Amino acid sequence: MLNLLLSTITLAATATAHCTRPQLAEAVDTYLAAQVSGQTPAFKARFDNSTWLGYFENNKKVDINTGILNKALPITHNRTIYDTTACVTYTEVIVNSTTDPYVLGTQLKFANHKINKVDSIVTKPGDWLFNVTGYAYWVTQEDWSEIPTEKQDARDTIKKAADAYLDLFNAPNTTVPWGTPCVRLEGGLYGDPGPNGTCAVGVPSGVPIGNRRYVVDEIFGAVDVMVEFGGSKWPDTHEFRIVGGKIRYVHTMTHCGTPNCGV
Repeated sequence: MLNLLLSTITLAATATAHCTRPQLAEAVDTYLAAQVSGQTPAFKARFDNSTWLGYFENNKKVDINTGILNKALPITHNRTIYDTTACVTYTEVIVNSTTDPYVLGTQLKFANHKINKVDSIVTKPGDWLFNVTGYAYWVTQEDWSEIPTEKQDARDTIKKAADAYLDLFNAPNTTVPWGTPCVRLEGGLYGDPGPNGTCAVGVPSGVPIGNRRYVVDEIFGAVDVMVEFGGSKWPDTHEFRIVGGKIRYVHTMTHCGTPNCGV
């Protein structure tokens, strides 16, 4: 009887935690609408106040009523990946404006089918290699389409590829599953998009990357990892496209606090 009761409880917990892509997509649409309008009431109505963890910008908990969401931004590009296992999403947002440009990365975390954490990296002129024109152009040149079911990598494969890349910054002997070509979009600077392009160059050493928060989407072969980058713990997000177990694209945003991270 006890085992049956425990099984029932486990199944109930699993059912409560389960989320679907349409449910997550609907919430993301509300987030995007809030950012375009600068009006947050409809978005905040989706919060789970009983498990609320907070609203974060650049790894700091702030008042949502004073955050970037209250600033109406003319979004020119957005793309979202959905993690239905962990019930979390990641949305890349570009505001290709000549007067007030931004590139944002936002994770929405869910509990009880409602949002219980908003986690955003907000980059603008002065942040690491920021160039909104370059970022906006190069994202249109890449293939982030759905991967056929029979060719999709396992969740663990995708996550381990991202971790290997991030581990390399502080452990140079790490084996990274580099794809060919592999191209890194870093703040707006793009690597070699040619057939032999590689991401294995320009990787610094002695740089710890901690506080990793993941969004894994097997359908797109994508994983986003929000982190604290280096000893300065710069707020950063790295998003990867993994195809056949190999890294093909890397998108990075880093908020410095000082112009171009002091470089």
